[in-house]
Amino acid sequence: MEERVDFGRLLPAIQEIVSGRGTRDEKLLAICQFLKNEVPYYNWVGFYLVEPGEEQVLVLGPFAGAPTEHTKISFGQGICGQAAETENTFIIQDVSLETNYLSCSPDVKSEIVIPLFKGDQVVGELDIDSHLISPFTDQDQEFLEHISLLVAGLC
Repeated sequence: MEERVDFGRLLPAIQEIVSGRGTRDEKLLAICQFLKNEVPYYNWVGFYLVEPGEEQVLVLGPFAGAPTEHTKISFGQGICGQAAETENTFIIQDVSLETNYLSCSPDVKSEIVIPLFKGDQVVGELDIDSHLISPFTDQDQEFLEHISLLVAGLC
């Protein structure tokens, strides 16, 4: 693996996007594009949101990367649905070892999913796919969970 990313350097830019001008979706898209561009092994970055009237279903929101057919995911289905159902971050270093994985692309080798909370309710999640096996570290998790706290206020 190449040199590690300085996440501390990236966080102020995320904070600026969140507090800046624009709609929720414009801000979420800007975050997706920023993360995909700044972290070499973040090959797909997107938000799934629990939309009003779609209880227990994650609906694809803004994303950066290849299109996906998985535009709606029920809680419990796949890694994203498991993260929402259990309210826990999931780090899957090798998706080929998972029995409940929803494949978006044969290029995806690993995934990290971070739930977004408003109070004690899951209101969405940040989903990141990588084309590398085992790229995610504790630093990725800490950084992305910090972003999830900032972003939850938009949802």
